[in-house]
Amino acid sequence: MKKEEKERKKSIGREILDWIVFIAVVLILSWFVVTFVGVRTVVEGQSMEPTLQDGNNLIVDKLSYRFRDPKRFEIIVFPYQYEENTYYIKRIIGLPGEMVQVKDGAVYIDGKKLDERYGAEPMESAGIAEEPIKLGDDEYFVLGDNRNHSSDSRDPSVGILKREDLLGRAWVRIYPFDEMGFVVHE
Repeated sequence: MKKEEKERKKSIGREILDWIVFIAVVLILSWFVVTFVGVRTVVEGQSMEPTLQDGNNLIVDKLSYRFRDPKRFEIIVFPYQYEENTYYIKRIIGLPGEMVQVKDGAVYIDGKKLDERYGAEPMESAGIAEEPIKLGDDEYFVLGDNRNHSSDSRDPSVGILKREDLLGRAWVRIYPFDEMGFVVHE
């Protein structure tokens, strides 16, 4: 009887240890994915309409920019510097080394009007981009698609972004379910 009881206690102890190891592995893998691969975020507000709507749930790809540079027109996510746990979602318009200006309601890159279809209407305010802005080697100029209802690089509180500020790019819309799919950047 003692031998059977010892075996049973050993078996229970082994099962508890297996569960602890399993839970630890799941937690470590989850941390790895959220830290280095992707994270879920929710669109708040109308600044990216009609591309993204208030309440859309997205998976942000945090891996791509470790291997390549961000491209013009990609939709990116970055932390808002003045409010903890607040993230903005905008479209990259100006790339490192370029001269960006907003005049007559349109975007100009290096003195040429940018051929784009994201801003549905002419911008009412040029903000800090009224005068040409020369972007540094690791700087990006971003705008919301709903330009007249967006706090973006034209606003001093957002300003020019550095590469290190970019959390990642919008990758997949997971909610609402009828709009589930990859986010189209261009």
